[in-house]
Amino acid sequence: MINQIVDYLDKLFPNPRCELIYTKDYELLMAVMLSAQTTDKRVNMVTSVLFEKYPTLSDLAEAKYEDVVDIIRPVGTFQRKGANIIAIAKALLKDCDGKVPNDRTYLEALPGVGRKTTNVVLANLFDEDCMAVDTHVARVSKRLGLAEVNDDVLKIEKKLTKKIPKNRLGRSHHQLVLFGRYFCKAKAPFCEICELKGICKFYQKNQKALKNKAKTR
Repeated sequence: MINQIVDYLDKLFPNPRCELIYTKDYELLMAVMLSAQTTDKRVNMVTSVLFEKYPTLSDLAEAKYEDVVDIIRPVGTFQRKGANIIAIAKALLKDCDGKVPNDRTYLEALPGVGRKTTNVVLANLFDEDCMAVDTHVARVSKRLGLAEVNDDVLKIEKKLTKKIPKNRLGRSHHQLVLFGRYFCKAKAPFCEICELKGICKFYQKNQKALKNKAKTR
């Protein structure tokens, strides 16, 4: 089953990549932190302004909290995230000479940076074999039977790490995100054209209703 899934994802997304826009290592770290409970599109909108106004890590570390919050307001939970941006900038300057380290323990201890954010950063910046689980990855995994309905993100990560070849984890993460974002959507998924519907638990359970919806589109 996993080979069928992997092959189909390769067909749909032969060159998957992170859709967050960044040019510096810390910009990716901050962008992923900001992406919690919002869209990459919205994050890119605010970071284009944020990183232009504060072009260096030192500038961000010295930024006024109110100004940062005003810029990132569209992403939600902006007050906490604004404080996190400044705190992360100060920590990286103090502890790591302004560089994002290849150090899971350190990264996960930064304000607002959990396991998912760390996995994305390690995979993209250092080519580490990591599987970050966001809402898209979790939804697709459960629908395709790669995880159980009640599994939390850590359980899903562990299951995917066992089932997907190690050297494909980072690539498969991006593919699962894109698949969940554009095909296997939370609402109105494109099940009728999906080549995985034969193994999809979600489709098997809801195929009659999904077929009716497809006819009305």
